[in-house]
Amino acid sequence: MSSASFSQGGQNDTDIVTLIDETGRSLDCYLENSLELDGSIYMLLLPIDSPVVIIALDEDNAEEDEISEAIIIEDPEEIEMLFADAKAVLGELNLVLQNTAFTLTINGELPPLHEDEILSLELDEDDEDVDTEDLQFLTSFYHEKLKYSVYSPIAPLLFVACDNQKGQLELLSPDDPNLSSILNFLIHDDLDNNNNQN
Repeated sequence: MSSASFSQGGQNDTDIVTLIDETGRSLDCYLENSLELDGSIYMLLLPIDSPVVIIALDEDNAEEDEISEAIIIEDPEEIEMLFADAKAVLGELNLVLQNTAFTLTINGELPPLHEDEILSLELDEDDEDVDTEDLQFLTSFYHEKLKYSVYSPIAPLLFVACDNQKGQLELLSPDDPNLSSILNFLIHDDLDNNNNQN
């Protein structure tokens, strides 16, 4: 379960929602769009700071100039173990690593995107229609002789949250049967609103 607080912020009078996870960590997000459905309010949220992931690179069996396997580090204890090293190398790029709720984030301006520094990850190996996610390389570091890299997703990381009518927000589970239709509505309605404003 997560909770949230609302505040008016930014120069553009944009609503800001603060998500809080079970451990008390927070994540500030822009409220991109909302939808009232069956007495509940669903919100499309975009993190203010840039999300990042730490990836372990298995190069032992890789052919020259190829990565045999890229594994996203998701275990909280492993992230905690790597955090100081990752923060130090990102600091050299004037980027501040933050252990925020639901995703690591960095504060600062991302470097220019170069095509040869894009990593495409397959998300569902067991699925016939394999989805891929493109990530921008930021930096690498070593921890206990193992190589890790920090990447930022190129596509925006969006969250869909629902007001549980107790003053809290709960993120919709990826397994929620309504997630796909609600997300599609929130995104397309938001795009239509932006086009009408332009």
